[in-house]
Amino acid sequence: MDRREAVKSVAFLIGGALSATTIATLFDSCNEPGKNGENLFSDNHQKIVTELADIIIPTTAKSPGAKAANVGPFITMMMKDCYPEDAQTAFVKGLDDLEDRSKKEFKKSFIEISVKERQQLVAKLREDTLASIDEEKSSGEKAAKLEQDSKGAKPEKEQAGNPMAVKEKPKKAPQFFAIARDLTILGFFTSEIGATQAYEFVEIPGRYDGDMKMKPGQRVYA
Repeated sequence: MDRREAVKSVAFLIGGALSATTIATLFDSCNEPGKNGENLFSDNHQKIVTELADIIIPTTAKSPGAKAANVGPFITMMMKDCYPEDAQTAFVKGLDDLEDRSKKEFKKSFIEISVKERQQLVAKLREDTLASIDEEKSSGEKAAKLEQDSKGAKPEKEQAGNPMAVKEKPKKAPQFFAIARDLTILGFFTSEIGATQAYEFVEIPGRYDGDMKMKPGQRVYA
């Protein structure tokens, strides 16, 4: 099994924590990634990705964060090797926009501001992303309804029994923060630190128990 197949297999196993868009991207685009190659990220981009991932999964009293798990390089590797060109372009633009916002609000680069200031920027970025996704969803629903009305199409319930009635879903625009969040989760929980310190790790497990009772606050098993 090569690296891409291994990543896709692991992504499937922790799919509940990842968005449907990321799962689809990994399964579809790992076969034909974008062609931007090694020139996709600058050194400053790499530093921003590393600090951004550490804000998404920070160090806690119980486990190290994304930086300690070397998630930053994992994210840029995945973007180069597994994501299509439109997602690569959107991700690089997102990094540049985050840097510009940091300089506008705090007069410093994202890698120079405090952790608290980074948290403020990332919180705003998350809110903007959620608003954009909601707006895109609403626009898509309105467009689909208008198209259905204009064509006099039958209601979806009537089409359900027709195997030929295939409804093509509009392609969603790549969202920078959504990609960064998903790859941070994927990179962290498939790392040695994530598997052995964030999860409950048993090096030599015993019997398989498909219905094990978990105590309140107990970590899930790796």
